[in-house]
Amino acid sequence: MPRIQVVADDPDGLLEATRRQLGRVPNLYGALANGPQALAGYLAMREALIKGVLRARVREQLALLVAQENSCTYCVSAHTLRGAKMGLSEEELAKTRDAADEDPHIDAVLRIAREIVRTRGRVGDDVIAAAREAGVSDAELAEVVAHIALNTLSNYFNHLAEPELDFPEVSA
Repeated sequence: MPRIQVVADDPDGLLEATRRQLGRVPNLYGALANGPQALAGYLAMREALIKGVLRARVREQLALLVAQENSCTYCVSAHTLRGAKMGLSEEELAKTRDAADEDPHIDAVLRIAREIVRTRGRVGDDVIAAAREAGVSDAELAEVVAHIALNTLSNYFNHLAEPELDFPEVSA
């Protein structure tokens, strides 16, 4: 039983905005709509990051990795499904959850993202140097942190709200 119920009415049009961005309204977002400004802020940040330097595939991989690091089964399930729909194989999805990719640049992005999550941003100079050596730009580093923040928001809210899982379950 969810601890925070899904909102049914949509006076501010936030659920419709969610539907436009995601193609549907997952229960997590329906529950977040109880705090309309929280959902509005989430959607605005997500919309801004879509226009960033990180490609859609990498953004999805970051979401999956952050969900794994935060032990969020709801979000791991959602991003596994989305990643598969984007063409990531089961092996690629598993590697992503372990901060790895065949492409050295994406691998470096995932590795530094995991280190940022685990150290709460206090990464060593050697970690940044390794990312730079793989071609990770300052713009990408900034967006990686923004994606971590965005996805941590949904992961933590999921832990609080415990919405009904509306994706095929993949344990974190």
